[in-house]
Amino acid sequence: MDKLLDFGFQNIDLWRSEEMELVRLLIPSESAHDTVAALGEVGLLQFKDMNTEKSAFQRTYANQVKRCDEMARRLRFFTEQVEKAGLTPTVHSASGKHELDDLESRLEELEKELISMNENTERLDRTYNELVELQVVLEHAGKFFDKAKASVRADRDYAGVQEPDAPLLEVPGQDKVSRIGFVAGTIPADKVMGFERLLFRATRGNMFLRQGSVGEVKDPITNETVSKHVFVIFFAGDRSRTKIMKICEAFGANRYPFPDDPARQRQMDSEVTARIRELQTTVDMGLKHRKALLQNLAANLDEWTSLVRREKAIYHTLNKMNVDVTSKVLVAEAWVPTIAKSDVQRALRESAENSSTQLNVIMQPVVAHGQPPTYFRTNKFTAAFQNIVDSYGVAKYREVNPTVLTLMTFPFLFSVMFGDFGHAILMIAFAALLVWKEKQLAKQDLGDMLQLLFGGRYVILLMGIFSFYLGLIYNEFFSMPTVIFGRTKFKCYHGDGSEIVNDFGEPITNTIDPRDCQMVYEGVLKMPPDSAPLVFGVDPIWHGRKTELPYLNSMKMKMSILLGVAHMNFGIINSLYNNLYFRDWLSVWCEFVPQMIFLNFIFGYLCILIVIKWCTGKLTDLYHVMIYMFLSPGGGFDDPSQILIPGQPGLQVFLLLVAFVAVPWMLLPKPLILKKRHEALEAAKGQSSVELTQNYGALADDEESRHRPAAAAAHGDGHGGGHGGGHGDGHGHGGEFNFGEVMVHQMIHTIEFALGAVSNTASYLRLWALSLAHSQLAGVFYDRVLMAGIAANNVGAMIIAFFVFACATLGVLMVMESLSAFLHALRLHWVEYQNKFYKGDGYKFMPFSFATLKQLEDAGQL
Repeated sequence: MDKLLDFGFQNIDLWRSEEMELVRLLIPSESAHDTVAALGEVGLLQFKDMNTEKSAFQRTYANQVKRCDEMARRLRFFTEQVEKAGLTPTVHSASGKHELDDLESRLEELEKELISMNENTERLDRTYNELVELQVVLEHAGKFFDKAKASVRADRDYAGVQEPDAPLLEVPGQDKVSRIGFVAGTIPADKVMGFERLLFRATRGNMFLRQGSVGEVKDPITNETVSKHVFVIFFAGDRSRTKIMKICEAFGANRYPFPDDPARQRQMDSEVTARIRELQTTVDMGLKHRKALLQNLAANLDEWTSLVRREKAIYHTLNKMNVDVTSKVLVAEAWVPTIAKSDVQRALRESAENSSTQLNVIMQPVVAHGQPPTYFRTNKFTAAFQNIVDSYGVAKYREVNPTVLTLMTFPFLFSVMFGDFGHAILMIAFAALLVWKEKQLAKQDLGDMLQLLFGGRYVILLMGIFSFYLGLIYNEFFSMPTVIFGRTKFKCYHGDGSEIVNDFGEPITNTIDPRDCQMVYEGVLKMPPDSAPLVFGVDPIWHGRKTELPYLNSMKMKMSILLGVAHMNFGIINSLYNNLYFRDWLSVWCEFVPQMIFLNFIFGYLCILIVIKWCTGKLTDLYHVMIYMFLSPGGGFDDPSQILIPGQPGLQVFLLLVAFVAVPWMLLPKPLILKKRHEALEAAKGQSSVELTQNYGALADDEESRHRPAAAAAHGDGHGGGHGGGHGDGHGHGGEFNFGEVMVHQMIHTIEFALGAVSNTASYLRLWALSLAHSQLAGVFYDRVLMAGIAANNVGAMIIAFFVFACATLGVLMVMESLSAFLHALRLHWVEYQNKFYKGDGYKFMPFSFATLKQLEDAGQL
């Protein structure tokens, strides 16, 4: 059987995950750090956590991890400060020349120095801004007082009622002048109106406010530039003073001392100007010193961050190991790919040679009792397709990987829905640009959306290439038919059956628009009986005719069924490869065989009828045939000309009976055989251990038992002890056998497959539906937009029409339609294809590697 089904898949790296081996490492304590660092450079070991019962604070190297966390916090603080300063950290690899203790002390000193600089800078900025505001107050409030004094001198020579804004100071004959005070300061412009209203209400009008705009100044408290007003409030009495002070605090007004003596004002203004000049010099020197410090940090920040990240990862890994105090060694267990075992051993030898202890690490294989991780070696081309599969679920260890066929079937099914070689050219050009610039783009931060497109650049490229091929088959270029493979094979005939010719006796078919045959020449288009169809693709004559839609619908619908049944058969055959690899013969005979019979005796038969109808040209109604196959087996053929295969009525009865027999075949034998095996195993437990080993086998300590123990247990074994089934769902594995649970599971699986065979086949009709929608949308944009603008015979209308056509093509067809086709192709693979064989309940191989630390840290896993 293996040789019969050997198509060379085993030679493909992606066909099955790499064989894994569980190894135990005995690492001397003195060289543990250097050894783990060397293994991190290799990146081929996934360490198991042997201290799951301990919390993070109880582990051996908890203090070192805490120190790394503290250094990482300081580095994040430095990064924030560098980014605020507008500097870009220098990117280079970590040299590893720094000792952790030296780096820790240096980072602590730099943090203290930077914090001190920030505090001093903040304090100086606040003082500077306060002096600037004070200078503004002195300038504008002084103008208020000068205006008041000018008004007083004018009033001395004028008798009569005083103006409402008459000055409250220096008015002759008033004894209460000494009790009048004032407050000066600044307030944000957006608070002036509310500030004035509240002052008036609180003092019941016993105050006088003068204010004016000073433009934008920096607020000393928030250090933000805001628009402010200078104010001077005149009042009388201590109670008014108290109220005004509280209102100023509530509105965030800054108050400043202001002398009423003009000489004192000028003196104070000169002192403030001098202090501002001195303070500006001090601030500039501080900023210069701080910038030099930040430049130094920016030059080393990336290297320090990488080093701390590496050290933290090393100590995290060391915390997964057991400490043997008596032997002074660390005991670790790790998964390693069998093909990479020699690389790991070489790294361990080199680490021991470079170590001061000169002690070798002992690595020995261990029999694995758990399921190994899944590891596929991918490249930049296959990685995107593998990610598509892994998004559904990671493959179980050593099961068939759907990616191998998905590499071709995914872009092909996409192209069936997106077939138009004009649109395909645009898609190929976009993907080719991403591939051409991939080295430059890989180093840039592209954002979420563009990064997603860049990661799938090879998927997009293949989708474009396949869409180009299907576009040639559909004969569509932006919905326009082409004559790349020749003109139509139809010819224009008279009503009497003779071909219409021109004055020179030549057939007119190839010199006229085929649509003119009936409109102009009153002829009929027919395919000559002895003529072959168009050499490649759809005949262009169908475009724009009334029969275009029925013809293309019929062709694409039948094509979708053919592709869908073939795709599902691929999935069932993959389950056979799984069962053969894991020696699960029970699943081969009780699942694979009846599944193939059920699917192909009904829908495979339908595919054969479709092909025969295409080849013979008969007008048999296949809907009628399939309906009566179930409603009236053997009947429904009133017209003998509708029969496509000799003996078709009897054949349909036979196929239907066998298909119905396949349902209980899937349901009953496997659970009953598993129950019989379980009873035999229970009976054998009373015999000697030697006899038990002879009858049912034991776990052998050899190469094969180390490579396949978990996977074979999960899938069952058709030869031996047999709690296993073909699904790895845990009914009976590693626990007590429960016949009811096994029976219910098999019943669900049988019902799911039987109903799914119908629903999944119908689901593939989405290929027809989306292809039709894409073609019709493209046709609407071409006929109703572009051609309408050209028909207007106006240059402006043509330009506008082309612009709308281009926007609609790019926005609707190239973006929305391509995304829709992508998602439907994704669904067909995840649901209709992979559910036939793919369990997807494994877990990824996540080796300890310095190359992936940045991604793990960004994901919060480090």
